[in-house]
Amino acid sequence: MTTEFSRPLHDWSAAELSRAYRQGTLSPVEATQAVIDRIERWEPQLQATYLCRPEAALEQARASEARWRRGEALGPLDGVPGTLKENIATAGDPMPAGTAAVALRPAAQDAPPAARLKEAGMVLVSKTTMPDYGMLSSGLSSFHRLARNPWDLTRTPGGSSAGAGAAAAAGYGPLHVGTDIGGSLRLPASWCGIFTLKPSLGRIPIDPPYTGRAAGPMTRSVEDAALMMQALARPDARDSMSLPAQDIDWPAFDVGPEHLKGLHVGLLLEAGCGLPLDAEIRAAVEAAARLFERAGARVTLMQPFMTQAMLDGMDHFWRMRSRVDLQALPAEQRAKVLPYIGQWAESAAGLSGEAVYRAASQFHATRVAAVAACAPFDCVISPVSPNMPAPAEDPSPTNDPLRPLEHIGFTVPYNMSEQPAASVNCGWSKGGLPIGLQIAGARFDDLGVLKVARAFEQIRGPQRPWPEPPAA
Repeated sequence: MTTEFSRPLHDWSAAELSRAYRQGTLSPVEATQAVIDRIERWEPQLQATYLCRPEAALEQARASEARWRRGEALGPLDGVPGTLKENIATAGDPMPAGTAAVALRPAAQDAPPAARLKEAGMVLVSKTTMPDYGMLSSGLSSFHRLARNPWDLTRTPGGSSAGAGAAAAAGYGPLHVGTDIGGSLRLPASWCGIFTLKPSLGRIPIDPPYTGRAAGPMTRSVEDAALMMQALARPDARDSMSLPAQDIDWPAFDVGPEHLKGLHVGLLLEAGCGLPLDAEIRAAVEAAARLFERAGARVTLMQPFMTQAMLDGMDHFWRMRSRVDLQALPAEQRAKVLPYIGQWAESAAGLSGEAVYRAASQFHATRVAAVAACAPFDCVISPVSPNMPAPAEDPSPTNDPLRPLEHIGFTVPYNMSEQPAASVNCGWSKGGLPIGLQIAGARFDDLGVLKVARAFEQIRGPQRPWPEPPAA
């Protein structure tokens, strides 16, 4: 079905759908069916879904339709189709965490993001895929099929929110939720050309909580992310780091380019660690910085604040954590883990207690360095990743389990500093792949990041049409 402007329903934003529901010109059933049809066309190639349940989605849509007709809609997200990453628990569903090594058991209850979106009436069409334990920036998994990038099926969508990034770009509904502990929202957002916000730690409660771990919206626009934040950013006691209730005026995100006038913007072009920055990515980010300047911002080039020691320390600690977790599994289960993950984790076997302590200390060192470096600025812009998306079959950009995190130098510091950081498309490679601009703000200023991202959306120019599935 198309609008009078010949736009297919699967391309409608959540805001557009909500307005049409309110006016009575469109039904949630029609929108949900359009998304189901879109998934059926794309999914044989994209492989982004887990527990895709069309009939259950249509049942939810019919209930939403009845609420809108009675004037009892649960809010602007009522009846809008969307997905959740599979590591966000939904009651009664197994949660494999991307790996064949996990024993499948039904979740006892909805995790906070799932509960908030169900309360808001979102139609859950599907869960989305992730790599083993969420420890890869790719769609490679020992449990799920290989997820691919809709802009180029030979390339990875990124990860660990792999399926969510691919689903958002491909039109599997306008609302998606992923998670991020070192870049797992922003990397797939960058490589799939969508928008995401990794919020301040605790802004969107998550269960189980962990140092640096955040859930966030993955959408095609800042507007839809702001709509999701109204539902998602509510306290939940299950998250020990959940922020207290705060009356944030999320609709105030909608500013114009004039919002950038007078802002002091830091420009970070060198991560200080990891892979060198690709020339096309540098050019796109530098072009974005010039747009900020033309809009009246003062842009200052920053020196790197991360070090290789910081990145290696976090890597080594995570290796030991994973090794301990894998060693607790029965041998036959451990053998099912993706070999790359097994090799990465087992490489920590020789680390001494002192080495693990020194590795763990780099989390705090990163936090202190990030906060100090960002303090002089209203926001900091940078690449999301130093590299374009790797081949779909590769577990990481280096394809080396002893150099697995060389691409997260721009993203991981904001997990540790608890600062909000977004990815918004800022350009394209010569090969037609999207490039993301990271916008980081002060801790707790999630709305401020959305405002800057919204202003940038308006000065960057029109976007390219979203990708279409290959002809049958």
